[in-house]
Amino acid sequence: MTKKNLVSIKGTKDGLVLRLDDQCAYTDVLQELSGKVSDSGLDGKAEVLLQLGHRYCSEEQVKELISIIHRSPHLRVSKVQSDVITMEESNRRLLEGQSETYIGIVRSGQVVQAEGDLVVVGDVNPNGRVTAGGSIYVLGRLKGIAHAGSSGNKLSVIAASWLEATHLMIADKMETMTDELAVLSEQPEMECAYIHSNGSIAIDRLQELRNIRPELSTFKGGY
Repeated sequence: MTKKNLVSIKGTKDGLVLRLDDQCAYTDVLQELSGKVSDSGLDGKAEVLLQLGHRYCSEEQVKELISIIHRSPHLRVSKVQSDVITMEESNRRLLEGQSETYIGIVRSGQVVQAEGDLVVVGDVNPNGRVTAGGSIYVLGRLKGIAHAGSSGNKLSVIAASWLEATHLMIADKMETMTDELAVLSEQPEMECAYIHSNGSIAIDRLQELRNIRPELSTFKGGY
């Protein structure tokens, strides 16, 4: 019977991918990994992507795995990839998936914040600020400052019935409403801002949101 490989090695244009079996005992993985990295057939230098799969490893165990790989003068771990998320990350995602509603005018100097999506039913006046870990939807005029994806979610969007914001921020990207962008805000139609594939904030008609961010829709059913 052929023995199952607990550590698989695959070459790519960027280096090597080491994937660990996530069903066996951790000690068995360590033993096989030690043998694989000491293989005399390795030459040159290679960057290593270490894939843990669905195996949960503590910070100390990850350091131990990296230390074993670094015993070889030919290998250096550049990234560790895992399909398991921490409780903190899970809680953060749950919060970002929730939505909060604010009804009223966000006045100058006022700040309205939400952990997840934020729906504002009213205007956001100049120097008013709305911030959300998820997306921001303003059912009114957005004239102040809006920061969506404040916790780093680059897929978040900012949508408004009338987009006249002085500053738009999504994750770590910021855009000052220049004359060129302000032309869009003069059109009497709802618009949305999002991070384009080129890395900058772009503005488009709200009708295009279903194509720009199809993953935002969680509604089931309908005809």
